[in-house]
Amino acid sequence: MTLFERTLVDAERLLGPDHPDTLTSRNNLASTYEDAGRPAEAVPLLERILADRERILGPDHPATLTSRNNLASAYRAAGRLAEALPLFECTLADRERILGPEHPDTLGSRGNLASAYRAAGRLTDALPLFERTLADAEQILGPDHPVTLIGRGNLALAYRAAGRPAEAVPLLEQTLADRERILGPDHRDTLIGRNNLALAYRDAGRLAAAVPQFERTLVDAERLLGPDHPDTLIGRDNLAVAYRAAGRLTDAVSLFERILADRERILGPDHPVTLIGRNNLALAYRDAGRLAATVPQFERTLTDAERVLGSDHPNTLTSRSNLAAAYQAVGRLEQALPLLERTLAERERLLGPDHPDTLASRNNLAGVYYDAGRLEQALPLLERTLADTERLLGADHPATLASRNNLASAYQAAGRLAEAVALLERTATDAQRILGTDHPDTLTSRDNLAFAYQATGRLAEARALYERLVADTERVLGPVHPHISGRLLRLGRAKVAIGDLTSAAAAFGRVVEVDTAAYGPNHPEVATDLDALASVQEQQGNAEAAAATRARAQRIRDLHQSSPPAAG
Repeated sequence: MTLFERTLVDAERLLGPDHPDTLTSRNNLASTYEDAGRPAEAVPLLERILADRERILGPDHPATLTSRNNLASAYRAAGRLAEALPLFECTLADRERILGPEHPDTLGSRGNLASAYRAAGRLTDALPLFERTLADAEQILGPDHPVTLIGRGNLALAYRAAGRPAEAVPLLEQTLADRERILGPDHRDTLIGRNNLALAYRDAGRLAAAVPQFERTLVDAERLLGPDHPDTLIGRDNLAVAYRAAGRLTDAVSLFERILADRERILGPDHPVTLIGRNNLALAYRDAGRLAATVPQFERTLTDAERVLGSDHPNTLTSRSNLAAAYQAVGRLEQALPLLERTLAERERLLGPDHPDTLASRNNLAGVYYDAGRLEQALPLLERTLADTERLLGADHPATLASRNNLASAYQAAGRLAEAVALLERTATDAQRILGTDHPDTLTSRDNLAFAYQATGRLAEARALYERLVADTERVLGPVHPHISGRLLRLGRAKVAIGDLTSAAAAFGRVVEVDTAAYGPNHPEVATDLDALASVQEQQGNAEAAAATRARAQRIRDLHQSSPPAAG
């Protein structure tokens, strides 16, 4: 029995179940459960506290309103958004009526409801509420009040969620400058502000700006809060995600492995944050090409999430989707399909057909249909996803651009090349306008367009686009990012198609160098690259070089065939 549990037992015995101190003890125990990542245990306590305060103090007492707010927050933490939202709405309405629209608690309720709308994917409801909350806080509390600074940060995070990084970045830059000026560079809220700015830089594709911000935030958090503080663990996780996005996969994997070990030691193996850490490590393994380690990690994460959080928790649905993606990556489509079909059905039931996560599930399911050659099922699903994304998020949202790209790829596979090219040309133009020339998603759009040009016989345009794309990718992401090798490979194929075998061989040789640097000299991906190079060498009539290249590829394959299976 913990200290808080014993205190509650003693208070009920000595003071009675309805004494104010007993209610406070019950509330403290619920808060302890929430802090420990056990919201499901906090909920029944908070439900009882709310019922008791409504009975003893009345429904309009400020303490009752606080209890209602606390219960709504616990519902949200437990993944029960359908119950949290009406409670947040009720609390805000009651506080506006009882305390007035400008009371600090009312401002807090408005912010809480906006955050819940954001979590539910209702960004059109969340954004105006965040904007009003910030305007009210600036007017009532002043531009430098801590609540105002939080409101500014929350609005910026909502802009991030809405795919509007151009609006989020300046707001977060202002928030960070204000916090450094008012609170000092070492205040915890300042560290959070720096972390949020780095996240916005990452969303905007400005990885060169994001990584040093994350690195500084982590150094400061370790110095000020200690290596095991929750904020330090979050900072370490964000840096690892940034490394992964920047293609620094070795750095990302080692950091994710440390993060998971720390979370298991500090929070326990079943804490929801630990489960997220296990999921992130699996994603890093996947990106690093360590597929033998990826699938067992995702399988364990899903099993743990179902046991700890329940089968309907949003994080469990995410784990199920990630496992399906891992099965897809290793070609186990017959296992991926039922998982994705189940995830889509559950998200439609729990989150609604218009939630962003539901749209993502629909898109993911279409992707597996596509890989399985079931275009007759993939195409209508992708067309619906694009229509829904445009309707809900707008034509310029990054998710809409991604949906347009996916539909174009399916049109191309179905032989509807004219439709594919038109869609990809629009997407590439829109991405440059909305995200900027150097955003990773813009580079991906240009990659897809070049591939479509090649498929339609527009070889000179494809080669020119690939040459610019490779140069831009190396400049933006660095010389050994995994995206470089894929684009060099496609450039090499474009050069083969026009008969420029010398340049093609140089491109394929560079692919081998990039993947060797990214994955190691004996990775299966390198063997595949060597086969492509050998094929060009054979076309050049250089049989001796081709034989040596193929022999090197075979040695890599032999090495993997003789290795024992990776442990799960």
